[in-house]
Amino acid sequence: MHYDVRRMAAGEWRELRGITLEALRDSPKAFSSSYADSAARPEDYWRHRAAHGATARESATFTAGDETGAWVGIAGVEPLPDVPDHVHIHSVYVTPAHRGAAGPAADLVRAVVRHAREHTTVGALTLGVHEDNGRAQAFYRRLGFEPTGTVVPYVRNPAERILVLGYPGFR
Repeated sequence: MHYDVRRMAAGEWRELRGITLEALRDSPKAFSSSYADSAARPEDYWRHRAAHGATARESATFTAGDETGAWVGIAGVEPLPDVPDHVHIHSVYVTPAHRGAAGPAADLVRAVVRHAREHTTVGALTLGVHEDNGRAQAFYRRLGFEPTGTVVPYVRNPAERILVLGYPGFR
């Protein structure tokens, strides 16, 4: 199957909301937000988030669409204000029916890496993976990410940990 991987458009806030809520239901430990909190956010929040993901220079949100145009995957990248000289991949999600080697996950990650290379001047690219998500850890390692040695508490349960992976070939 062919997937159309592209940067989202500013007006696609409904699609962004839909796939974000699906991701939070399907893989709650993969994200720092909860389904309940995200579902309660007002329309203006989603409109702003979509516009930012579509138009910001250093930040971007990419989508993967199937042959019907329905969103089946998403990935984002943005600088973190409290971590200098680095940009962070976030919100990587692919619907269960489109996962695996033939799915769009690798293309989504490559798109955000490419965006970060072309639109930032930072020296490091990272992402976080829940310690229990071995499948995601293996996937990111296949794409060239490596453990940085940094481990942070998981926001929604500080007894659990997030492993920070870096992309050594970023610059």
